[in-house]
Amino acid sequence: MKLQNIFRGKKRGRALATPANVSTAPLLDRQIQAALVKGKHYEPQQLNAGCGQSVGKQREHNEDSLFAFSIAVGNETNSVPLGLYIVADGMGGHQYGEVASNAAVRTVAGNVLRKFLPYIVNPSEPIDESLQELMRTAVDEAQRAVIQAAPGGGTTLTAALVLGTQVTVAHIGDSRAYALRPDRRIEALTRDHSLVRRLEELGQITTQEAAVHPQRNVLYRALGQGEVLEPDIFTAPFPQPGYILLCSDGLWGVLPEEDIYQIIGESPNLQTACQNLISAANTAGGPDNISVVLVQLLG
Repeated sequence: MKLQNIFRGKKRGRALATPANVSTAPLLDRQIQAALVKGKHYEPQQLNAGCGQSVGKQREHNEDSLFAFSIAVGNETNSVPLGLYIVADGMGGHQYGEVASNAAVRTVAGNVLRKFLPYIVNPSEPIDESLQELMRTAVDEAQRAVIQAAPGGGTTLTAALVLGTQVTVAHIGDSRAYALRPDRRIEALTRDHSLVRRLEELGQITTQEAAVHPQRNVLYRALGQGEVLEPDIFTAPFPQPGYILLCSDGLWGVLPEEDIYQIIGESPNLQTACQNLISAANTAGGPDNISVVLVQLLG
């Protein structure tokens, strides 16, 4: 199916003009939260996102990189949310880890957004590639960019491209993408490309043993490492209601999943939720760099 078909829909009426005697003021956090809880429908659909980073408590510099971009793309008959969110973790112990993660994020973001630029300007312009093909091309370009910019370096990459109600994920390494659902389920959408995860899948170690394994940071897939690149690329429905969470292992490796869910649920908005998650990870020791992106689809 051509991507321009997404923009087809019934023509909507024009918005009413705002009366001249009506004034506006910024909403308080509690007012925003009340609106999100009570609202049943948003017209048009829109993406709400927050993000945050910290060097942590035990590292001297930050080898993580992140990217968060949200926009509504459409024409007079329809409007569709478009978002691109990326987390990359430069591989500890490798030269140029921070250079590798930055090159990967910039390359993927540049490739994807250049493909969508004609849509942003004119939504009737066709895109011949599928979203998964588009993401694979971007990851291949990122592999070349990392090898050139950071020889000997490497990085994880977890990228989520949201278009309408679908999210297409490209993943390599052990940063993670989660779906958070309203029944307190937190589901890992990605699979770690790590040695301990593989041993766990083979039944050779338990989940508890994996958490404290001395080689838990060893990856068997990463950008910039090896000649054959095998990213995981898939498309899934965006959880509605719910959230998409992207994070480096500085978050998921420190906080239990139930704590992550509770912190998000108790925060007044997504940006505050990201800062609260980072604060909790640092309070728990902050052994690594921390990156987090939290996204909600309203509609």
